[in-house]
Amino acid sequence: MRAVVLREFGPPARLTIEEVPEPRPGEGQVTVRVAAAGVQFLETQVRSGAMRGALGGAGLPVVLGKEIVGEVTEVGPGGDPALVGTQVLAGTLGTGGYAEMAAVPADSLIPIPAGLGLHDAVALYRYGATAQGLIRAARVTPGDRVLVQAAAGAVGTVLVQLLTRAGATVVGAARGERKLDLVAGLGAGHVVDYSLPGWTDRVREAVGGSVEVVFDHIGGTLGREAFGLLTPGSGRQVVFGFSSGAPLEVAPMELMGRGLTISGFSAGLIWSRPAFARELVTEVLDLAAAGRLTAVIGQRFPLEKAADAHAAVEARDTLGKTLLIP
Repeated sequence: MRAVVLREFGPPARLTIEEVPEPRPGEGQVTVRVAAAGVQFLETQVRSGAMRGALGGAGLPVVLGKEIVGEVTEVGPGGDPALVGTQVLAGTLGTGGYAEMAAVPADSLIPIPAGLGLHDAVALYRYGATAQGLIRAARVTPGDRVLVQAAAGAVGTVLVQLLTRAGATVVGAARGERKLDLVAGLGAGHVVDYSLPGWTDRVREAVGGSVEVVFDHIGGTLGREAFGLLTPGSGRQVVFGFSSGAPLEVAPMELMGRGLTISGFSAGLIWSRPAFARELVTEVLDLAAAGRLTAVIGQRFPLEKAADAHAAVEARDTLGKTLLIP
């Protein structure tokens, strides 16, 4: 079968298409014929070598890829044969998804609701669960004024829709007219280009002052500027990444003096609680199947163009979710 193999850490060109043995399922596993694999920003950092620890000790060469959708073709010893032929979402143990076939834990399988396409399902899979988890962690209530950083990204596009449904006043921050148009079309009450000087002033004008919640996946300067928008006494900033390459830096006395809260959020904590993760994913998939949530797939690349997919994600030149299609 064909797979995208990383033999050496480095730039996107290190991802090459190769013929590799087809995986066979072991006990507690199934094999899935992959219809699409999601590309995560973290995977670009693993490939570069900046986050090689995320491989969990796996050595090179390696096939990256954590989130897939497809059809079960074989079950491991003692497995349920009724699974063969079913269409499912599945998570690998961190590697193996950028391929035509993947062996995955049987207990990771999530059925796809009727009426929902396979590509849409995987686009909403892990990042949809992240968005739901973020909203719960921030304790968002109707009427809250909420700033979503990187609102045109894979998590941001889901966050904007879910927050709007929850009755929040949503400000979507992104870079460039193409992304702002997308975010506005998803229901954000206001959109702001954070690449322009004075962008925080535009946020204040839009909401009539400060915001109760900031969802921050950028960190660095933009995260710090967003911190200045929080409402004294009740503002909270949820940090779930630092795609800028620099973490958010705030002194404890600043939090105490303004009565603010900063909390960290890791999607890994969701997936360490399988029942909770399944609950969040199911909520998002059911909304999408009912036509009340839109999966945003900005770009699809064939397996042999995996390097191009990684380059686009790293350059932040993508909208919504990026998929690899075998």
